[in-house]
Amino acid sequence: MAKDHGPQIKDDETYEALRKEGASKEKAARIANARANPQQHPSRKGGKSPPYEEWTKRQLVGRARELAVKGRSSMSKAELIEALRDR
Repeated sequence: MAKDHGPQIKDDETYEALRKEGASKEKAARIANARANPQQHPSRKGGKSPPYEEWTKRQLVGRARELAVKGRSSMSKAELIEALRDR
């Protein structure tokens, strides 16, 4: 039986499985909560956004700011893409 992680985690079993696989707490919570919501489909390919390689560096820095990526202002475009994908 999965440990109860409180009201912020909607699917405790999925959360624990993802954490055991090495996912960050934030990523595991995001996926577990999406799977618990019948209106979301995390296993389906989603967004219509172009790949990060097609974004400008300015757009990448803006997205990194939204996700609170540390050191974003001194990163190259390739480093920003890697940091965003690691989030």
